[in-house]
Formats: sequence, structure tokens, C-alpha cells
Amino acid sequence: MNSGADMPALRADGLGRALGGVTLLDGVSFTVLRGEVWAIVGPSGSGKSSLLRLLVRLDEPSAGTVYLGGVDYRQLPPRELRRRVGLVAQRAALFPGTVAYNVRFGPSQRGRELSQGRVEELLSGVGLSGFAERDVANLSGGEAQRVGLARTLANEPEILLLDESTSALDEVSCEGVEELIRSIIRENELTCMIVTHDVAQSRRMAEHVLVLRQGRVAEKGSVKEVLGAHSPVR
Repeated sequence: MNSGADMPALRADGLGRALGGVTLLDGVSFTVLRGEVWAIVGPSGSGKSSLLRLLVRLDEPSAGTVYLGGVDYRQLPPRELRRRVGLVAQRAALFPGTVAYNVRFGPSQRGRELSQGRVEELLSGVGLSGFAERDVANLSGGEAQRVGLARTLANEPEILLLDESTSALDEVSCEGVEELIRSIIRENELTCMIVTHDVAQSRRMAEHVLVLRQGRVAEKGSVKEVLGAHSPVR
């Protein structure tokens, strides 16, 4: 999937986060090339979600920094950073109102109004044709997750971060959303980092894997090398 001629899309350099005397992440470094798909795995409490929050500056690092396309992300306005690096949370936190309102929200914050045709195109892309005027209060969990994905894609991100994006879904919905994500990554040639507790999902969706234990990088490399013979999660 790497179409970027070995160009780093995202690089973490000695990234750390401490809060109230507790170290959440310590010295995390890695480089993701353009077009690569990485899985982030590890036991509960190992720092997986904390890492994603740092990558979009929802939290500030206590040490180290992140480079986006070679630029220290502290030089970027947070709104620009979060447009270029889109985060889809474990549970879609949708705004009250219609599906279309949610999809249009990000671009509207930059003074850009998405046409009805573009809204429909985005919804069709996530398997929700005809849902534009549906109230989000009436969506199933799988449908809400798809709207959250469409809302993120409306910002045309360079990098997609997925935080346990299928863990709250039933098996059928999970399979559908997982296949959808794979097709979106392929079609848009996106760089992607996927936090998951499911090692089998890592093997299905990613090429590379970052294993965290107690806030540190325990292993990193190709899925075949790291996950081939054992499960590093426990």
C-alpha cells in the first residue's frame, strides 16, 4: 500500500506523557511512511489510546514531539492538524441533528460548505446511501460508527487514526465496518494507524505493527515478523 516513495507521513520522536505522577507513555518513537497501515496493539492500559490522543494533540506530550510530513506538529494550528490527521473514536460522538449536519460539520468550520451531492457521495462510500436527513438519535451502533467515519473523511485527511473502531459493534456490524475501512484505505491511498485489542484484526488489516507495554514500545515491525508466531498482547 505504500505509494509515497518512502516518504515519512508521521514520525514520533521520544514521545512521552505523564499525568499526576503516572507515566502513560515513555520514549515512544516510530516512523510511518505514506500509504502504510499500522496496527497498535498491547494489553489494556498499555497506552494505545493515549498515543492516538497525543498524535492529534487532544493531549500535550510531556516529552518528545511528532512530525507530520517533516514538520514539527507544534508549529501547526490544532484545527489544521486535526483536519490532516483524522481520528475516529471507539464510539462515534455524533452531534445532535441530522447525519448530513454531522458530515458537513468539519468543512463548515473552515468556511467550506459541502454540496448535497458530496454529502451523498461520502455517505454512499460508507454504505449509508439515503441517510442524509436521518436523525442521528435513530441510528444503530454500526450506522453511527459509519457516520463518524464519513464525518472524518469529509475533512480529506492525509492520515486516518482508528481507536478500537469496531470493538463496540456486534460481529456482523464489525465485519461490515472492517471491510469498509479496508476499501476506503485502498481507494484513498490513506496512511492509517489502527488501535485494536484483536490480534487477528491486526493481521487482516495492517502491514506493520507497534506493540506497547506499560507505555513503552516493546516491539515494532512487519505484521509477519511481530505477530507471526505469538500474540504480544497479553
